[in-house]
Amino acid sequence: MLRLEYRSDETRLASDLYERCLPESVRFDRAVGFFAGSVFAACPSAFHEFFARKGLMRVVCSPVLNRADIEAIVAGHRDRPSLVREDRLTLLQDDQQTLRMKSGELLSWLIASRRVEVRIAIRKSKWDVGLYHEKLGLFVDDDGDTIAFAGSANESLTALERNFESVDVFRSWESGERRRVDQKIANFEALWSDNTEGLEVIPFPKAARLGLLVARSDSSTEYGPSIAIERRTDDEEFGPVALLEETLAIPTGLRLRDHQKRALKSWFDNGGKGIFEMATGAGKTIAALALAAKLYESIGAPLAVVIVCPYLHLASQWEEVAEAFGFEPLICAFSRERWYEALSTRLYNLMSDKRPLLSVIVTNKTFADDVFQSLLARFPARSLIIADEVHNLGAKNLRRALPEHIPYRVGLSATWRRQHDQEGTDAILAYFDRPVETYSLKEALDDGVLCPYSYHPILVQLADDEFDEYVDLTQQIGKLVHSEGSFEESPRLQTLLIRRARLLATAEQKIPRLIGLLSSRKSTTHNLIYCGDGSVETELDPGLERQIDAVTRVVGRDIEMSVAKYVADTPLTRRHELRDRFAKGQTQCLVAIRCLDEGVDIPETRRAFILASSTNPRQFIQRRGRILRQAPGKDLAEVYDFIVEPPADTLAPNSPCYRITRRLFRRELNRITEFANLAVNGPEAMNVLLPLRDSLGLLDFDQEDDDA
Repeated sequence: MLRLEYRSDETRLASDLYERCLPESVRFDRAVGFFAGSVFAACPSAFHEFFARKGLMRVVCSPVLNRADIEAIVAGHRDRPSLVREDRLTLLQDDQQTLRMKSGELLSWLIASRRVEVRIAIRKSKWDVGLYHEKLGLFVDDDGDTIAFAGSANESLTALERNFESVDVFRSWESGERRRVDQKIANFEALWSDNTEGLEVIPFPKAARLGLLVARSDSSTEYGPSIAIERRTDDEEFGPVALLEETLAIPTGLRLRDHQKRALKSWFDNGGKGIFEMATGAGKTIAALALAAKLYESIGAPLAVVIVCPYLHLASQWEEVAEAFGFEPLICAFSRERWYEALSTRLYNLMSDKRPLLSVIVTNKTFADDVFQSLLARFPARSLIIADEVHNLGAKNLRRALPEHIPYRVGLSATWRRQHDQEGTDAILAYFDRPVETYSLKEALDDGVLCPYSYHPILVQLADDEFDEYVDLTQQIGKLVHSEGSFEESPRLQTLLIRRARLLATAEQKIPRLIGLLSSRKSTTHNLIYCGDGSVETELDPGLERQIDAVTRVVGRDIEMSVAKYVADTPLTRRHELRDRFAKGQTQCLVAIRCLDEGVDIPETRRAFILASSTNPRQFIQRRGRILRQAPGKDLAEVYDFIVEPPADTLAPNSPCYRITRRLFRRELNRITEFANLAVNGPEAMNVLLPLRDSLGLLDFDQEDDDA
């Protein structure tokens, strides 16, 4: 039976609380003024059982630590590859005196093996010299049941064995105590994610690198830091720590999914090469960075990691995730003056053994630049290249830039094959090798990695003049195909194809149908609208207007929903703001053309209205995956796909336009079938199209190859 209070006149925290709770826990969260590695000697058997079952201890504390503990934690981060090769958990089975003597060795190993993670809480106010001095703890078991405690005790051997302390205890399974437990959990999570007013909570390596730590002499107290709030005269600024510019490890608390684990194993078994062919939203970024961490653990320092991604806004996303793994990546984009000198210095320090790690995130454009290539040629053989949306690197100018001397390579894409470009596809295979893990959308849906979705085809007719123009363009295209052949080598053919695609994308009836759908959903949030890049003629304005502008105008003015455009020329800072407002539901609708197609994470999207889509499978596969990302409270995603329906008088086999009409709809049916196959309402969605498919002789449609 747990007590409601543990007080030193009747109980001992170590034997009566810790030894009871730790063996049943999978996570132990502790927020304290002072933390010391000596704490493990207070109840070594309980900590041994906790860590042996892969328990995770997260610590938030003030910057004042014993000097020996600072040095031990620094070593745990700096020397991780060598430290994790030998299991030091057996130190917890030594007698207390021996364990106290080896507490630094144990702490280093616990940090290196990611059993313990420490973050430092700094008071923000420059006028307040006080320390962070809160004290709370959370024991969490496999089922999420939580024991919270708060009181006077720090996390040290002195606090648990020597001091007179008291803590109050709250249990999540007791209805009268649940609210207090929830508040303690919220308080700790706010600390851990650096969302606590008046504090800045930063990872230990960053605090050490910035010289924010304060060292307390180990001789100043027998077992650990004093509980005094005030800084003492023998406390010293520890000073900036070298060789901690970057660290690399899988974040504590992150559990790789089975398909990610398979990908890592297959990549290593394949000699450090391969493609992760995973459904959009299935965690390719996490898998690639985990691979980098495992590679570093395997081969040690020095290691350089080059992440190549298509666009600058994706570089920012990669940076955010990479920082969680310990990287401090250098972004190489914009003008070379912003990154050339910094990269040159980091590279020199890496090659001179003055830093163990170097991480770079580079956009495709900069990657192919001669100046970046000149530096890339100097990267060591112990380098890894991660290619996001690897299909892009099959383009002529990019595949020539792939560095042959870098042996470790991983490509990421749900759709890595290049459409109508076998040479580019072959180049990707030649450099990155085969897919070592293929994880389909069906598997991701079945495993709960992605959110289930419903699919709603919305039939929209072409106006007579639009259909006449479509017929004319198609006839011109047909003549050019016979006379000029290749799509890629005929500028006139390309122009006609673009005009025809824009005509279908911006059919004038699409906006009225969209208004009808949104009008009944005007109180909803997290709506994404994909537009075409052409112009439309509206009833209110007989002049031509870009479809995206017309949609933004009518959704905002006529339906009175909060709406914003997310387009190529939207500044990076504005994009962050838009995604944040959209995630919070403050902006109800985001309207885009292609800017959200590759890599952008907006998991909160609940429904998507696709006014325009290309016939390239990559686009609609990636769009669907983007919509299906999991988010709190999101149980089902909805996809509304606007399908061009030809005029009724063209559906008869004896119509002179029948073949063109059939071809038009067949082009759309590839996407429709792909979307409907895995939707929760798939048969219902396909039934909407049965009469039209019957008229066009497409009941036995099997995703035929597209043609003009």
